[in-house]
Formats: sequence, structure tokens, C-alpha cells
Amino acid sequence: MTRLRELVRHPEFGRGLREMTSVAPGLAAWGMMTGVAMIKSGMSLAEALAMTLLVYAGSSQLAAIPLIAAGAPVLVIWATGLCVNLRFVVFSAHLRPYLMHLPRRWRLLTGYITADLSYVMFTRRYPQPPQSAPERQAQLAYLLGGCATNWGSWQVASLLGIALAHSVPAEWGLGFAGILALLGVTCSLASSRLRVVSAGVAGAAAVAAFALPFKLNIVVAIAAAVALALLLERTPLAQGEQKA
Repeated sequence: MTRLRELVRHPEFGRGLREMTSVAPGLAAWGMMTGVAMIKSGMSLAEALAMTLLVYAGSSQLAAIPLIAAGAPVLVIWATGLCVNLRFVVFSAHLRPYLMHLPRRWRLLTGYITADLSYVMFTRRYPQPPQSAPERQAQLAYLLGGCATNWGSWQVASLLGIALAHSVPAEWGLGFAGILALLGVTCSLASSRLRVVSAGVAGAAAVAAFALPFKLNIVVAIAAAVALALLLERTPLAQGEQKA
């Protein structure tokens, strides 16, 4: 608890809170849509509350909800959620040098609360792992601040969607607002030619593999982008950008 209080009082915690606020409305809209979808799929109030608080994975929840409603086998639902969330394996590998110095309970906490946008905002703020104890403190404080805004906006909106499920019309297109939030942050990260090319390849691969079951096109897109980035890392294109 002492360490948590120190992190909350750190200036980087406040900065993480503020910077994540810029995309919080999109996250909230997406969370509300997910809450509505859970209730309208036939889930009970207790099931919907448990899912939003424990699972906390919008894309995976939306992929699993119709399977749960259709009475699909548990293994199929589990495999679908796993495939949709495989991108977090890539996120975890990238964050390993940032967080491996932490005790296991802290790693479990950051693993639960870190989502797509909090990961993106964190790596944009800190492109390199920490080299000293003060840097570790600052980076963890920023990550927790961003995750606090992300988690809070999602959960409040999702709970509101659960409560107002029968009053929110589907025509509002709430999910699109979340997509726009993700798209805006993604575009802001396209700060080099290598990143632009990787993003383009990922998008093309996702569209080309759209017909795959269980949202496997997301996995294909990630694999294609990572493979391309590794291939181009030693080319004149990447080396020229590093020198610049």
C-alpha cells in the first residue's frame, strides 16, 4: 500500500490520467455498447456484471457473447477469446523489460489493467525500458495512471450500458466511437516510414483474412506486421530512420 500511495502521488501518474482522458469518451462508448450487448444477448444481470468486472476485454467479450447466447461449447468460447486476445502476447513480450523487475503481484495487476490504448499511450511516452530506479518508478506511475482512466471509463460505461440496456437503441453505433478512438491513437503513432508500412500491411492482412473464424484475422495481421518489421529492421529504410 505504501508503494501504491507513492506511485499515485508521482507526477507521472497524473500525466497518465490526463493523457488517457483524451480517448476516454471513445472507450466509454465502446464499453456502453458491450454492456448493452451482454444484457440483450440474454445474460443475467449477475453474469453481465461478473463478465465486465472480471474479463475486462471488450473485443473478446463481444466475440464470446453470441457464442454464449447460442449455447456453444465452453472450449469453443474459450478458444475464440484466446484467439481474439492473442495480440496481448505481443504486448506482454514488449513490456517484459519494463516490468520484470516488479514482484509477481504487481505484474499480475498490470497484466489485468493494461488494455490496447493504455499500452499504446505508455509505449509512446516511454519508447525505451527504464535504466534506473527513478525511471522505473516514473514509468510504472504513468502506466498505472493511464490504466486507471482506461479501466474506470470502461467499467463505468459498461455498467451504465448494463443498467440501461433496454433504453439504448442499437442505431447509436456506440462501437464505432471506440474504433475511432483506437484509429486516432494509431495514426498518431505512425511517426516513421517503417511504422506506416507495418500498419498498412497489418490492415491489409486483416482485411484479406477477414473470413477466418474466431477473429483469427487479427492474429494474422499481427503476425504479418511483426514479421515485416523484423525483416525490414536491418534494411537501409530502418537504419536511415534510426540515424535521423
